[in-house]
Amino acid sequence: MEAAYCLACPRLPPVLLSPHRCRWSWRSPPRDPRAASSGGYSSASPGHCPRLAAAPRNRIPANLGLHPLRNHRPSPSPPAWRRIIGDRGRLGRSPRLRSRLVVECSGGPPREERSRHGGVEDKISQMTSTVPKSSNIFWHDCPVGKVDRQKLIKQKGCVVWITGLSGSGKSTLACTLGRELHTRGKLAYVLDGDNLRHGLNKDLGFKAEDRAENIRRVGEVAKLFADAGLVCIASLISPYRRDRDSCRALLSDGSFIEVFLNMSLELCEARDPKGLYKLARAGKIKGFTGIDDPYEPPLNCEIEIKEVDGVCPSPCDMAGQVATYLEEKGFLHQ
Repeated sequence: MEAAYCLACPRLPPVLLSPHRCRWSWRSPPRDPRAASSGGYSSASPGHCPRLAAAPRNRIPANLGLHPLRNHRPSPSPPAWRRIIGDRGRLGRSPRLRSRLVVECSGGPPREERSRHGGVEDKISQMTSTVPKSSNIFWHDCPVGKVDRQKLIKQKGCVVWITGLSGSGKSTLACTLGRELHTRGKLAYVLDGDNLRHGLNKDLGFKAEDRAENIRRVGEVAKLFADAGLVCIASLISPYRRDRDSCRALLSDGSFIEVFLNMSLELCEARDPKGLYKLARAGKIKGFTGIDDPYEPPLNCEIEIKEVDGVCPSPCDMAGQVATYLEEKGFLHQ
């Protein structure tokens, strides 16, 4: 049996393509009888595959010991991605399907082509998870609104966003503040970064894009809690200023209170309650904030809590400072 391979799909092993079954073709092409006699590799008929129609034919003798996928260099002109975009066959008529062909079949244009033509990769980077996957969605208003819920529980919903380095005391402050508000008869809920990674965000890592998606999800959930009339206390490192500002933009009514625990790296590393700094220094954790990944401090936070003589303030003092701010701004009464 001949081993046919797709020249436009260099990432697919030839064993998956013998006989050739391209994921975008509906029937296998006829076998090339000349390949069987020569014992070499041959590309399948391009009539049924838009990728093969755009790719040049090539034949590599089997006795040379060359891997067809490893040694094949597709023709540089014109690029495969452009030929697939220009295909007006039955696959090219659908914009959505055509975009999938560009991304999954050709791997996207070269770097210089992306810069000149906008590029598929640039378009993908703009399509974040905040873009709806379908246009057939509509917002449904309910008769009971945010003001009605606030009147019922006699408080105003808001988001207290606590940010700082690992070990600065974010979770401790969040839990202490939650207890303080509870004793005052106010409803509050804590969204802790580590806790959320056990459920809602357990599919995310700590790369820059995963961190951004982690903050985006928490920001959307915190917005819902604030809309329900609760004081939502979000405790996350949230190292990037842009992501925190995006969450602030979700609550344009001034109900986003950013609390910056401005503790030095030396203090946080000396405390190291989870032993993460030690692992990061040993190289066992990559991309750890403060060690080999940056932390961008807030520029316009509402509350900044600093260490005093190298000592972090007590949890009760920090919680009292935040509760006093909420009281003065009218969030704890309606």
